[in-house]
Amino acid sequence: MKLKALIVSFMIAFAGIVNAQTATEILTKAQNQAKVENKNVFLIFHASWCGWCKKMEKNMDDPAVKPYFDANYVKTFITVQERAEKKNLETPGGDAVNEKLGGKDQGLPFWVILDSTGKVLEDSRVNGENLGGPASEEEVNHLIAKLEKTSKNDKVDPEKIKEVFILKKK
Repeated sequence: MKLKALIVSFMIAFAGIVNAQTATEILTKAQNQAKVENKNVFLIFHASWCGWCKKMEKNMDDPAVKPYFDANYVKTFITVQERAEKKNLETPGGDAVNEKLGGKDQGLPFWVILDSTGKVLEDSRVNGENLGGPASEEEVNHLIAKLEKTSKNDKVDPEKIKEVFILKKK
């Protein structure tokens, strides 16, 4: 019985590896969806260990701002920079796409806003430094400026973005 469970577990794990989407496939799918929905692509490079990545994803899904992000962007994620024991979580080709889009040595999260043709409109860098998951008022103001430049459908509400993204002091 243990052998049967082991074989089934192996088959499930192997099937996940074989069927893993590549970074290029993920990006192409997001661009196609953005074209159909008249949106831009908000691509986030993240990792399972990255607390700031999780915080940014949680903030973007906050009910106060989620409708704005959903109306303007196709959000998609590429997993990179995993530790050795979790390398299997990485998106195949993710590091190459990250580097191509300027994210090499930028830390995580690194994010890029692209149009439906793949043209980079904005990214998470300000003066060569990665904002990552913006949390200070200054960082959030930079995020708002980038959102204002790339919103296609709904206008950004700066106060809602600030309320959700600025890290509250305890």
